[in-house]
Amino acid sequence: MNKKIAVIGAGNVGATTAMYLAEANLADIVMVDIIEGMPQGKALDLSQAGPVRAYNSMVYGTNDYKDIKGADIVIMTAGLPRKPGMSREDLLNMNADIIKTAATNIKKHAPKSFVIVVSNPLDIMTYHMQKVTGFPSNRVFGQAGVLDSTRFCTFVAMELGVAMTDVQSMVLGGHGDTMVPLPRYTTVAGIPISELIPADRIKEISERTRNGGGEIVKLLKTGSAYYAPAAATVGMCKAVFNDEKRLLPASAYLTGEYGINDIYIGVPVVLGANGVEKIIELKLNKSELTALQNSAKTYKEHLQVLGY
Repeated sequence: MNKKIAVIGAGNVGATTAMYLAEANLADIVMVDIIEGMPQGKALDLSQAGPVRAYNSMVYGTNDYKDIKGADIVIMTAGLPRKPGMSREDLLNMNADIIKTAATNIKKHAPKSFVIVVSNPLDIMTYHMQKVTGFPSNRVFGQAGVLDSTRFCTFVAMELGVAMTDVQSMVLGGHGDTMVPLPRYTTVAGIPISELIPADRIKEISERTRNGGGEIVKLLKTGSAYYAPAAATVGMCKAVFNDEKRLLPASAYLTGEYGINDIYIGVPVVLGANGVEKIIELKLNKSELTALQNSAKTYKEHLQVLGY
């Protein structure tokens, strides 16, 4: 394979992302981590699964950023995970330095790459990544709404006892407590969920979606979610690699859309070979638009902590 994807961080999210990428046979994969031996060991283990799982992607591990040279896509998963009682925003200063180091090296060794940010607090770290790399904003985007929408779909399917693949949903806003689930744009085989689920239950499902990551953190006690975040990230990789023109919610840079400017926030985008090819402006009602703008305002305030 001559295509290459770099995964920064070989922890649970990074390693699971590498596994899903290998099984998708998209490209060869290099995992980078500061812990000596860990990315090398996990990479060797994943490569040895290839003959059984029928993939030809080779997986490499390294502690040196120079090995990401020529990567088509770089996936940023490194960072400190949330602990019980810790909000995504608590991670702000701790993870900003990690992002800066990675961004500087991505700019140096993979200057033509697309960058998908998974590290939390997601929207702020994506903004930080774009500013440090200086890459065009269409090439730097965050995995947020894809995961949040997947959680919404899962809860709707569980509620109704239907196939998860028949549910489509839309979740906008920041990847955190201010996210904005949109039940009006959520359907089962084209049928609005308002026709299938009572309004009070829709409200409860929306709230569970909003707290989806926190619920898993509380249950695990020593970590955060990684299977679904990794799966959502690989879906975004496929959209770029295969020029799928997928309409997905992602953290994208806004320049006036939805009345929001100079910030990364979750909105519907068309994802293809040029990264974020288009931002879709949905017709939101007043309460939905206010919630989205308030979410953006919260992240604007957090960005000031980083000097933006």
